[in-house]
Amino acid sequence: MIMAQPSHRLLNIAVVGHTNTGKTSLIRTMLRSTEFGEIEDAAGTTRHVEQATINAGDLPALNLHDTPGLEDTHALYAHLKKISEKSRAVAPVKILEEFVTNISMHDPLEQEAKVIRQVLRSDILLYVIDVREPFLEKYRVELEILTRSSKPVIPVFNFIAGHKLELNHWREQLAAYNIHATLEFDTVAFTFEAEKRLYQKIQTLLEAHYDHLQKLIDYRAKVWKQLCLSGAKRIVELIVSVACYRESINAKYRHIAESLNEDRLHDYVRKAEQNCLKDLLAIFNFSKKDIAIQKIPVSNGQWQLDIFAPGILKAYGLDVGSAAAKGAAAGAGIDLMVGGLSLGAASALGALAGAGWSTFKRYGDEIKASVRGTQWLCVDDATLQVLYLRQKQLLEKLMHRGHAAHDTMQVDAPEKIKLPDGWPGFISTLRQNPLWRESSTSRNNNKQFLEIESKLIAAILYNETAAKQ
Repeated sequence: MIMAQPSHRLLNIAVVGHTNTGKTSLIRTMLRSTEFGEIEDAAGTTRHVEQATINAGDLPALNLHDTPGLEDTHALYAHLKKISEKSRAVAPVKILEEFVTNISMHDPLEQEAKVIRQVLRSDILLYVIDVREPFLEKYRVELEILTRSSKPVIPVFNFIAGHKLELNHWREQLAAYNIHATLEFDTVAFTFEAEKRLYQKIQTLLEAHYDHLQKLIDYRAKVWKQLCLSGAKRIVELIVSVACYRESINAKYRHIAESLNEDRLHDYVRKAEQNCLKDLLAIFNFSKKDIAIQKIPVSNGQWQLDIFAPGILKAYGLDVGSAAAKGAAAGAGIDLMVGGLSLGAASALGALAGAGWSTFKRYGDEIKASVRGTQWLCVDDATLQVLYLRQKQLLEKLMHRGHAAHDTMQVDAPEKIKLPDGWPGFISTLRQNPLWRESSTSRNNNKQFLEIESKLIAAILYNETAAKQ
């Protein structure tokens, strides 16, 4: 397969900065991949320049170059000063070119030479700053050296979550040196808006690449929206499948079958939630390997906090007396309208006798079950609420998690439980339509199902939508 070639020269971006400020982390987050480069707490993890390409569909859009950290800035500055005193070159960029040309392979400044060499080959520089660090003289010197390249420099503030005072201090210090075109981009606490602003900053500084960058912005926005929508749809599918699930029990043998059926119901719910968890991780490109590395609270793919573990309902402020399984008499909860009369379970059989063939066809199984004395076990409201809230929280965490994050991702009980408007009605309707448990053409074209799906998706993504308004 031959990849389509871009009709323009690719934009080359050098990601530079002091050691251990998050340069590789920035690229991982932009790529949505944990596979690029190595990330460790020790300084100088990146020893060579590494390249990654970001595509807009099938077309390459730009190259990112991960550079080694600048470790001995003062020695580099002194060396450049000596070259400047001896050289006839006047332009600062010529001094940098002379430096990288004449540096020997085993020179103590070989690491810095790799950085400067890539800087000279690039169109723009992203200077990554760990705002948790104080503004030291070495950072000022680094910026002064980098600006000699005659390339635009965008300082990128990393690790800003929870460090507002430090961020403001860095802004003030850079402003004192007339550096104002800065950007907040936390590689751990990710937001798509920050990534979008990064490309927009580059647009303002590199007019020749404006149109191509706009195509990239539009493409990435479309992909991001689809990722979030896919995550929300997956959660809705979980709620639908669990709410529609039934275990039938013949009243005559209820005491024998009830315990066994509850076990089957519990196993179904557990597996359904595990599958949803795995799918959400896959949607956002987090793999099983990442689960182990990132210490997400699962063990071998299983939630450590079991949906039926003692205390889980209490943690969510729900009915602790719930058995997580609800007995449903045949016809119970089926709200039929016949001649303006709402039919409850007690009067269902008598009224259905005159309801006509269409009603019998729709609720035939319930009528037969009632005659035979069959009852069902279904998942109770409290368990469905926990499923919804846990997966909604997980989705929100994934949408704001950079691919360089190392901290443990906690999915705790929310401070305030907020269920979608109309939740009881949604669940009631789903329980009355057990065939909706699995995707089908008839279900997916059903107006009532589509309305429930749409409203649940909107509720799941509400926080993201509200944040943009």
